[in-house]
Amino acid sequence: MSSTSAAAVSMSTLDEDAWDDLLSFIEERRVIPIVGPELLQVSTDRGPRLLLDWVAEKLAGRLNVNIAELPQPYTLNDVVCWFLSARGRREEAYVRMRSIIKEANFEPPAALRQLAAITDFDLFVTTTFDPLLENAINLERFNGAPSTDVLSYAPNRVTDLPTERDRLQRPVVYHLFGKISASPTYVISDEDLLEYICALQSEHLAPEKLFHELEHNHLLFIGSNFTNWLARLFLRMAKRQRLSDPRDVGEVLADNHTSQDDRLMAFLQQVSVRTRIYMGAEKFVEELHSRWQARRRPVAATSAPAAARFMPPAREMPDNAVFISYAREDLAAVQQIKTGLESAGITTWFDMDRLEVGDDYDRKIQRNIARCSYFIPIVSATTQRRLEGYFRREWSYAMDRVRNMADGALFILPVTIDGTSAADALVPDKFKALHFTQLPGGQVQPEFAQRLVDFVRARSQ
Repeated sequence: MSSTSAAAVSMSTLDEDAWDDLLSFIEERRVIPIVGPELLQVSTDRGPRLLLDWVAEKLAGRLNVNIAELPQPYTLNDVVCWFLSARGRREEAYVRMRSIIKEANFEPPAALRQLAAITDFDLFVTTTFDPLLENAINLERFNGAPSTDVLSYAPNRVTDLPTERDRLQRPVVYHLFGKISASPTYVISDEDLLEYICALQSEHLAPEKLFHELEHNHLLFIGSNFTNWLARLFLRMAKRQRLSDPRDVGEVLADNHTSQDDRLMAFLQQVSVRTRIYMGAEKFVEELHSRWQARRRPVAATSAPAAARFMPPAREMPDNAVFISYAREDLAAVQQIKTGLESAGITTWFDMDRLEVGDDYDRKIQRNIARCSYFIPIVSATTQRRLEGYFRREWSYAMDRVRNMADGALFILPVTIDGTSAADALVPDKFKALHFTQLPGGQVQPEFAQRLVDFVRARSQ
């Protein structure tokens, strides 16, 4: 056996100590998964296929590309390059791509759902443009409610993490090479990738908070399709130092090709000694998920069931969400209501920080009330005591919307969280004609949750 082959064998395995170290770092939230296209095995009418292979075929058809002139098997880059060389409009490729992905509406692959189920991961980086990863997280953690924060990078629009990682309150998916759009703001060709890599190395165009996290945490490169030199460049870019320099953090490359590339393996073995290789992206995720579950099982067996965890609302209100209006002092009860309703599959939204002021903030609230599915005003001893407050303006905006509704149309669903009676409540007169639901302390009763589920379902039909 050659020295290179021997190095490949030694590096392409994780022994029990390595697995134990990795799982310990994951439990301490010191690991960031970087997800690539090899995990995107989707179900098509011709059986399971990698998303990018399927997309290449569909895009070739939409753009009238002569696939007989393409190298076989052809890639998405081959399709885009042929189209551009035939003097096709660059923007058209992105518009068609968005339509293809939207119409397909694929379910997240099992491997992505297994990865999403590892709740010790709070920051995911993806090198693909599709929404499958965030959909997987929403399904595994939020019953399908769109509660994951999604960020995307583009050289002309640098988006960074909103805060330091240890202050993130929701799982984040960061699209490092852009997110699907009708605009050319994501990578679909090798030329696009070159532009993104160059921009990300620029001091003024790099997302600084994100790169700080990549530099100082262990990384899992899962399902990457990077070629030899691109893999080296990307690893160096993420770690921001010579790969041979001593460092406290390491990486695992889990994909279907790295261990078969003798030159890349030799380079990593000689230069990047903290890098480990695992053959097979899906196999790695399956084993990681299984081992992570096994470590948690003894704790779960001896503990009382954990209460549902409150996840703060998204910065922007999702479509058809239920708007909760409240006084600041009642935040704890509102958090309980949100957790209870979202456990039943109901998407809710309320403004938690209220750090913004002025006309822009007010317009945002008006827009959200104008497009929410239902409006829940929280009535309490606090609202009784406060004769002025922004929540009363929200109540007024809700009444403005009701004026445009048919008589008897259901929109406002008042809730009391303490002993405040509907008869004595200091609320608009029209509120008093409505049924007040009592949720002491914000504890959602099953009948109320089911009632609201039925309302939302009926409205969406």
